[in-house]
Amino acid sequence: MLEQLLWVIFPYIAIVVFIFGHIKRYKDDQFHWTAKSSEFIEKKQLKWGSLLFHLGIVPVFFGHVVGLLIPASWLSAIGINDHMYHLGAVYIGSIFGFMTLIGMFLLTYRRISKASVLRLSSASDIIVNIMLLIIVFVGCYATVVTNFTTPEFDYRSTISVWVRGLLTLSPQAELMREVPMSFKIHVLLGFAIIMLWPFTRLVHVWSVPTNYGTRSYILYRKHAPRN
Repeated sequence: MLEQLLWVIFPYIAIVVFIFGHIKRYKDDQFHWTAKSSEFIEKKQLKWGSLLFHLGIVPVFFGHVVGLLIPASWLSAIGINDHMYHLGAVYIGSIFGFMTLIGMFLLTYRRISKASVLRLSSASDIIVNIMLLIIVFVGCYATVVTNFTTPEFDYRSTISVWVRGLLTLSPQAELMREVPMSFKIHVLLGFAIIMLWPFTRLVHVWSVPTNYGTRSYILYRKHAPRN
């Protein structure tokens, strides 16, 4: 029963909440769709944290898409064998993973250590930051440590097949039975953040500034006091 709850029921609940939560949020609360800026309060840590996080998270995301959604046989058919995939997933993936981790650490430390930024933050902001930090840390641990201590484990024949089963409505919870604990924690936290996504500042990911390159500049001028 616990196996079905963790690897079938909970993921589907998270996906349903993610979809319908976004619909309701967009319908009822478009005004707060974007994230509140705290750039005027503190810039240095925001600059480096945001830069490292965003440079790292994009290739990490697409790495997850390839690893989880594309069968190994398809990659082999286009000439990417297991050794080549392993080099990319573990070594190159680790570089971008640690970039994301450092960036997320800086952003989280800034949010909880700067009193002015903390006052501007909601409870959901802090929860999301901490959860993302833990998810990225566990992901890096699983990639660097677990992959080397349990070389016989292949997530492409377990977790990846399980994920594709969820998406095709044919879940196989038993595939997660022998998965190492670090990967299990990473997956469960990932679905937890998916479920919370519509109710947090993470919705600003969908607010793509399509007119950014053509919009007018916003100029800020200091007001000179009158004599």
